[in-house]
Amino acid sequence: MNINKENNFCDEKKFSDFFLNQSKLLNNYIYYKCGNIDLSADITQEAFLKFWNNCKKVLPGKAKSFLYTIANNLFLNEYAKNKVVLNFKNCQTKNYTNESPEFLLEEKEFGFKLQQAISNLSEAQRTAFLMNRIDGKKYREIAEILGISVKAVEKRIHNALVNLRSVIENI
Repeated sequence: MNINKENNFCDEKKFSDFFLNQSKLLNNYIYYKCGNIDLSADITQEAFLKFWNNCKKVLPGKAKSFLYTIANNLFLNEYAKNKVVLNFKNCQTKNYTNESPEFLLEEKEFGFKLQQAISNLSEAQRTAFLMNRIDGKKYREIAEILGISVKAVEKRIHNALVNLRSVIENI
């Protein structure tokens, strides 16, 4: 296989730029799948290491897809038989509020039920939904990363929204 030197990711500068550009997005993608921030960081790091070790095999224009395939395979190996439960970490909490204690309790309960509803989505629905809603990725980008059609992404997100709506209506 003859790969043009200009597109070779074995160049440290190109690899470094690629890493800086993709590491946070890849980490988020794996986090959405597994719900474990430490595991997602480990898988991201290992995926980039495998990418570097196979950099001569990477075809121009396929680097991102190659990287996400590596990461997804690492995830599948790690979670072959485990059920995934997504746990979100709370952001900074403020020490003051103008809301009533009842409102705060209802808000906390709603947040917990929403997290549970998201974690009960299928892995495919949850991943596509969070990539769209949290990372702001377009359906086309999600389809490219996941290796599926845009219609499949639309269906996954639609089904996720239907499931979430039904849970929220019952709250």
